[in-house]
Amino acid sequence: MKVLMFLAVGLLGAFVAQAQPSASNAGAATGYPDKPVRLVIGFPAGSATDIASRILANKMGEFLGQSVLVENRPGASTSIAAVQVAKAAPDGYTLFMAGNSNAVTPSLQKNVPFDFFRDFAPVALGVGVPNILVVNASLGVSDVPQLVDMVKKNPGKVFFASSGNGTMSHLAGELFGHTIGSRMTHVPYKGSNQALTDVLGGSVPVMFAPAATVLPYVKDGKLRALASTGAERSRLVPDLPTIAERGLPDYDTRIWFGIVAPARTPEAVIRKLADALRRTQDSNDVRELLTQQGMEPFRGDARAFAEHMQKEMTRWSTLIKSRGITAE
Repeated sequence: MKVLMFLAVGLLGAFVAQAQPSASNAGAATGYPDKPVRLVIGFPAGSATDIASRILANKMGEFLGQSVLVENRPGASTSIAAVQVAKAAPDGYTLFMAGNSNAVTPSLQKNVPFDFFRDFAPVALGVGVPNILVVNASLGVSDVPQLVDMVKKNPGKVFFASSGNGTMSHLAGELFGHTIGSRMTHVPYKGSNQALTDVLGGSVPVMFAPAATVLPYVKDGKLRALASTGAERSRLVPDLPTIAERGLPDYDTRIWFGIVAPARTPEAVIRKLADALRRTQDSNDVRELLTQQGMEPFRGDARAFAEHMQKEMTRWSTLIKSRGITAE
């Protein structure tokens, strides 16, 4: 265990170090960028990752003085896109939009063809998507403590829906049960639309889902929102408490995205990209576009990104092993 911890700390240090200043390449960003930058994502057009990437890319291009072009390379749990970027020239012209799946996949799949800490240099965190814990009114609970009490008294008899095994909606429910020392029964679907249909119908009464997906039904009274799942309250629903506020400290299952570059990308280039992303996040028009999509800026520099990724990997690895979660 001590050896594993030493290796994890060493890899994290290397990941952070790749985005730290150095005199040797202080002038590397001179003239950068002088051609379009590609932002490669591992999901298809129309996905949350795609939407977030395009919102950020359009504005980042204005600050960089060159277009930032989003390229969709879906498949293999984002590995196709990730490997393409990991093997690209470390010059700042090929980037990868990383996310939760990259923190989870190493614990669910064998032989992942890249190592996040070895093959990438962090730029910055970009976007967060708050999940909402919702229930069908037929369940008869109106807040998180009541749901906790019900699950504890009826282990395995309360069902929750997800968009598939190993997805954040699945892991959110497993983490909820793990945190309270009990278990809900998972009902996986092939996508969030099918899951939401059954939650609305009441056959599966609980779901952890993106705010934009469920808030319209909450406003119509078809679903009851119990809490948001981020570390702090969402700007989208500021009056809704977090699960952490309602008695489950450190509970945080928001979806997030962040930009990384190939390892050994010059620090000066990383800083220029990070500055463009920060200015993008501060833009009122970008904030408005993100809000319309149920998203919000998720700030964090290279070091914060590295620490966040390490924390996420450790947390989900522990949960997946303890709950016997598989991708099948």
